[in-house]
Amino acid sequence: MTTSGLLQLGLYFAVLLACVRPLGRYMAKVYSGPAPYLERSLGPVERWLYRLCGIAPATEMTWKQYANAVLAFSVVSFVTVYIFQRVQGVLPLNTERLSAVSADSAFNTAISFTTNTNWQGYGGETTMSYLTQMAALTVQNFVSAAAGMAVLIALIRGFIRHSTDTIGNFWVDLIRGTLYILLPLSLVLAVVLVSQGVVQTFDSYREVALLEPAIDAEGHAVTTQRVAVGPAASQIAIKQLGTNGGGFFNVNSAHPLENPTPLANFLELLAILLIPAALCCTFGEMVGDRRQGWAILAAMMVIFVPLLVVTTVVEQAGNPVLTHIGVDRVPSEFQSGGNMEGKETRFGIVNSSLWAVATTAASNGSVNSMHDSFTPLGGLGAMWLMQLGEVVFGGVGSGLYGMLVFAIVAVFLSGLMVGRTPEYLGKKIGAFEMKMASLAILFPCATVLVGTAVAVTAPAGRETIFNSGPHGFSEVLYAFSSAANNNGSAFAGLGANTPFYNGLLGLAMLLGRFCVMLPVLAIAGSLAAKKTVPAGPGTLPTHTTLFVVLLVAVVMVVGALSFFPALALGPIIEHLQLPTTNAGDTSL
Repeated sequence: MTTSGLLQLGLYFAVLLACVRPLGRYMAKVYSGPAPYLERSLGPVERWLYRLCGIAPATEMTWKQYANAVLAFSVVSFVTVYIFQRVQGVLPLNTERLSAVSADSAFNTAISFTTNTNWQGYGGETTMSYLTQMAALTVQNFVSAAAGMAVLIALIRGFIRHSTDTIGNFWVDLIRGTLYILLPLSLVLAVVLVSQGVVQTFDSYREVALLEPAIDAEGHAVTTQRVAVGPAASQIAIKQLGTNGGGFFNVNSAHPLENPTPLANFLELLAILLIPAALCCTFGEMVGDRRQGWAILAAMMVIFVPLLVVTTVVEQAGNPVLTHIGVDRVPSEFQSGGNMEGKETRFGIVNSSLWAVATTAASNGSVNSMHDSFTPLGGLGAMWLMQLGEVVFGGVGSGLYGMLVFAIVAVFLSGLMVGRTPEYLGKKIGAFEMKMASLAILFPCATVLVGTAVAVTAPAGRETIFNSGPHGFSEVLYAFSSAANNNGSAFAGLGANTPFYNGLLGLAMLLGRFCVMLPVLAIAGSLAAKKTVPAGPGTLPTHTTLFVVLLVAVVMVVGALSFFPALALGPIIEHLQLPTTNAGDTSL
């Protein structure tokens, strides 16, 4: 890794960690009471929304009522997004006169954006009208993210409350998260992105002259190109901050009108991890022990940083397959070296690797390079981060409540080691909590493996795998890892916009979202009903280095045991099949 690369990574982590505490404390205050700074200006809007929707903010819910509200809201969201796509041809703000989206693609996209996955089997600029992009997809970017944050807050209340059957009000948590956190941050980021050249307009697509005329397949001269534009900056800001992913344009954040400058790239990268990292601090603030939040954040970093280093190093080392044609893999002042296939020359290997690891760690799914073109080990790092359950930062809210599920498992295992009833944050962990935690961990794993097995054995699944051998298998495994863990990024090389994949991946997204979310709410309700137990001599401290190591071990072991056989059939065997030529050897 070059000195420049190390400086870029160091700057990124320095800025990210500097933002964690102030934003985390602010979010804790938003969910605990009046929002600081913005209460005077947005308070009337909040109260108007309560009156408009008939919400009684003082009325609290049991975990079952909370879960029913989440499910009802998700059903309405799904239907709304589906209808928008199916009738967009007759709706306004459709400058390119795009027709209705097909039924299977609309089904998949509606599930995708409702579950905060944002998997895209379509090209945004050739499929979705401006109105569909804004009123359907961008709105879901806000509210699906806010719903994940609301469930996290409900779980935190389960830890801090005792002898009660209520865990808050979903509608209040949803509105406050959207109004006081996501909207202000998105507004600021969107304005900054526009200043960098990200497009934000309702004008029609632009016809521009080519610098050099080209010849089409029929031998005709081509002198102009139609450039897609639209209200992109507003969607890009929330897609990154809400860990939604997805792109306004087909090539996502590799598009120069979606990610035009190094500063825009840095800010979008920062936005991907900003809220998930800061929520760790929010957790510590709300439970009354900041060390708990820092311990969780430390566990995430312990997993994230080594995988980032491995990905960057193997990509910088280059692809030995290209050695025989004389490709120089050594970085110099004139070229970056390494494996530049599928990467933006504007950003280089370090920023592409950082984005790949951050987006797959954070359940974001946006890309600024093509993961399908990474080396086998580089692609493995991104894939495995999703398969760990999207708990290394993860989605806003969903990543942290997933990590807290692993923390519950970790303290349970520690209790077995010392022969005591396990405790976490003053609550005894019993059989019910472990059953729900097991469901939350195992459902995504089973969905990935079963879905992949069905896809590679069914004729309809195999016919659109465009690469043979282990790489083709990796593409399918990546797709189901992305869908079942609500990430949304794609390995490419897989024709996924078919009725078979639209249906099967849509089902995987549903299971990955709600088969984790509902057990988490059940755990929250169970913990809230329990009494708080003072820490005793046998209580495992959950803010120490020992606990961080134990938590990391549990996460890694579950991921390794669940997916190592499948990974061995894909990226691992593909890596072993690479030639072992030296950089100076030009022979086959």
